[in-house]
Amino acid sequence: MVSCLVELQELTVLTKHFCRHNKTPLSPSCPLLPCMHIIIWSTDRLTVGPPMITDTKPKAGIMKVNFFLFFLALTGFSLIGLIFLGYSSTSLRYKEKRFCLNLTKEHQENSNLQSPQGLSYKQPSVVGPDGKVVPVTPWLSPIVWEGTFDPLLIDSIYRQQNITIATTVFALGKYTQFLKDFLESAEQNYFVGFRVHYYLFTDQPEQVPEVKLGEERQLTVLKVPSSNRWQEITLRRMEKLEKLIESRLVNEADYVFSLDVDTKFYGRWGAESLGRLIGVIHPGYYQTAREQFPYERRPESQAFIPYAEGDYYYGGAVIGGLVKDVYEAAKTCREQLDIDAAKSIEAAWQEESHLNKYFLYNKPSKVLSPEYLWQDFKPHTNEVKIIRFSQVIKNYAAVRPNP
Repeated sequence: MVSCLVELQELTVLTKHFCRHNKTPLSPSCPLLPCMHIIIWSTDRLTVGPPMITDTKPKAGIMKVNFFLFFLALTGFSLIGLIFLGYSSTSLRYKEKRFCLNLTKEHQENSNLQSPQGLSYKQPSVVGPDGKVVPVTPWLSPIVWEGTFDPLLIDSIYRQQNITIATTVFALGKYTQFLKDFLESAEQNYFVGFRVHYYLFTDQPEQVPEVKLGEERQLTVLKVPSSNRWQEITLRRMEKLEKLIESRLVNEADYVFSLDVDTKFYGRWGAESLGRLIGVIHPGYYQTAREQFPYERRPESQAFIPYAEGDYYYGGAVIGGLVKDVYEAAKTCREQLDIDAAKSIEAAWQEESHLNKYFLYNKPSKVLSPEYLWQDFKPHTNEVKIIRFSQVIKNYAAVRPNP
């Protein structure tokens, strides 16, 4: 652009000398005169104005020079305009593309897989007609089975993100007896190599065993009141989880899992289990018709699910995901529990019933297979190749405060 302006300046000066030498001013009869402007250069600025006429006699030479000058100026400004418009357009497209990508990423991170109530569709299967496990849900969330992921790869990817996984455990009354096996087995199998922070809710802090924790692993004991009903302990878990997230985890963790303490780890549990919202398929019902699921069937309860609806029966022993998404699940379940309590209603399986209602209409972004929640008294099946986490055998009458 600078080159064009210099050339125009030089041509203008030459034109002035030509006019003075030949004494041939423009003629008012020139048909181009009304739309022509002469570019007059000075040392510090460019001014545009109508041509000054000092003679009425037409001169062909000066007309040609001025027409050439006008054409050259018009071409120069046109090129400048095209360059500017091209740059602006490219910049705009780039900004628009970045904006769209940011919106897409934000949408993916924040989107909830919400399903309308009353929708009729076929019950999804966990095991196909050929006896092979199904690796994906109808809403395209993965079902995590052995063989569907590379442990080394998935752990390496998430380890680079420097994440913290909070893990809440409730051990009240005689349930403290399960703490040692839970923590020791977790240290051998649960998110090994990751930063893990256990938050233990108990009414007996003095009964918490000393367990050697690995590097970047810590345990925080939180004292809570005792209860004479195990149902009440279960019912208040969502409230405790909600308040813990509000007060601490929102600033201390990236992901959170809430796990039952009367369990033990038998195999690796790693980054393949991470996602926005995580549910686990209950080992007792993964091949059961939904009409036989132990959902809450009373319409007056907030946990009510009609017989014609349902995907899977999720175990209440495991819930996990991003802190903000687990918070929404815990908060919603707690609110529904409070509504039921105000009407003296207790759902069939307490918070597990409300969790199943939540997962039915707020689909998990990842579903863990029964490998991640088994029961020690159950024999192995063809589908479950490895048992990672299992509920231990116990005498409920001996550990629960009430029948």
